[in-house]
Amino acid sequence: MKPQPLIAVRDVATSRRWYQAALGLDSGHGGDEYEQLMADGEMILQLHRWEAHAHPHLGQPDIAPGNGVLLWFLAEDFDAAIRRVEQAGAEVLEGPKVNPNAQHREIWLRDPDGYVVVVAGPYGDLGA
Repeated sequence: MKPQPLIAVRDVATSRRWYQAALGLDSGHGGDEYEQLMADGEMILQLHRWEAHAHPHLGQPDIAPGNGVLLWFLAEDFDAAIRRVEQAGAEVLEGPKVNPNAQHREIWLRDPDGYVVVVAGPYGDLGA
């Protein structure tokens, strides 16, 4: 079993562009109502427009999204991930920093819909 989180967003195209620019993900589906974002040919995140398809369990768009849920991504090449984040002009909440407990580097971001996105290097990655 593998996780394939789905997040509800206001504008799929805007979110797709953000995740492509900030995290280097690829489009696997396309469209204005639903998108599958891919890494190395594998779907790792789904985007779904709030109002599309009348799914009753997506949540409520007027409440802060993802309260208590973080979208956490492992970046094998953390330095390249940081360069992508900087080039994308993504909002940085914290970092890049060393997490001494996990013994890796990480950066905390906010996506266009307010979700917290963490990009972390591999465990034990304490390089500069």
